Amino acid sequence: MQLNRYLRNIDWWLVFAVFALIGIGLMLIASATHSYAVATGKAWHVQRQSIFVGINVLLVIFCLRFDYRLLQQIAKPLYIFNLLLLLAVMFLGHSQLGAQRWIQIGPVTIQPSEFAKAIIIVCLAAFLAKRAELYSDFTDYLPAIAYVFVPFVLVMRQPDLGTALVFAVIALGMLIMSGFKMRWLGMLSGAFVVLLPVFWMILKEYQKNRIRVFLNPELDPFGAGYHVIQSKIAIGSGLLTGKGWFAGTQSQLNFLPENHTDFVFAVAGEEFGFIGVVVILLLYGIIIWRGLTIALNAEDDFGTLLAVGITFMFTFHMFVNIGMTAGIMPVTGIPLPFLSYGVSSLTTNMFLVGLLLNIRLRKQQLQF
Repeated sequence: MQLNRYLRNIDWWLVFAVFALIGIGLMLIASATHSYAVATGKAWHVQRQSIFVGINVLLVIFCLRFDYRLLQQIAKPLYIFNLLLLLAVMFLGHSQLGAQRWIQIGPVTIQPSEFAKAIIIVCLAAFLAKRAELYSDFTDYLPAIAYVFVPFVLVMRQPDLGTALVFAVIALGMLIMSGFKMRWLGMLSGAFVVLLPVFWMILKEYQKNRIRVFLNPELDPFGAGYHVIQSKIAIGSGLLTGKGWFAGTQSQLNFLPENHTDFVFAVAGEEFGFIGVVVILLLYGIIIWRGLTIALNAEDDFGTLLAVGITFMFTFHMFVNIGMTAGIMPVTGIPLPFLSYGVSSLTTNMFLVGLLLNIRLRKQQLQF
């Protein structure tokens, strides 16, 4: 009887959307890495991703077994662990594609900045919820802003502009939900505009090139602009129904770089067409809808802030990645949730989905 009540109160819309996207993601990864699989005789990427999907299903189940409010009690140790993890990248990490973001642990390569997103959401939610009654003036929010600024700087040092922006968006959404006034947001926006020249000076040259190429990809069609040009060709060539699974010429002939990670959406556009793209967008829409609904109906401030931070993160990832592949956003290296290949990203996203489901269940006052 208890199990039946438990199953009835699971947010099945959210579960359906997440696992539908994971299934589509496995199909896209299989197609994008097909030439590698043929050359080596091993479908290594899709097999590895499938294994970690199974592991992360267990992670979601684990997330449902405890009360999410326990995280509020360990937020400070989590925050310190997060800083140590990001510092470790500076000394133990290895470089790839012009950035030092990864740590090798045996056969697995992890990206600590991906895990940092989830930790920032948990820690900032705990920080804001604990002091909810103290916020009446802009200066009251300065400790919370500083709380996010420290990991923001550490991630920028890697450099990882995309993840740093994710931190900023997560913090923005959670601050607004906690009562941060719009005029204060205007003040911060004005300060950001004033500091843009300084921001430009601290960017790495390849990051500056990405912004220049975003404004005009033809400035470097065989270099920094190549990814975007090939991505737009792939998406445009899919037309209404797509070329078919494993039939996308841009991805199968390896014209499209990073087609199983950052540019996996371009593979979807080419092989599944406009109809396939709309289906993917609708599935993301369901996740955003359910995330906001869970946030508005959460039992306490901590649950509300957690759900808002998670939903803002998923939404920002979706808009930036899809905008990047369509050429309307700069290339940042932000993965597409549940579709892009990557253990760290998948694990982080599934943990956060588990938290959303947990918040919904605790509202129903169920125990598992």
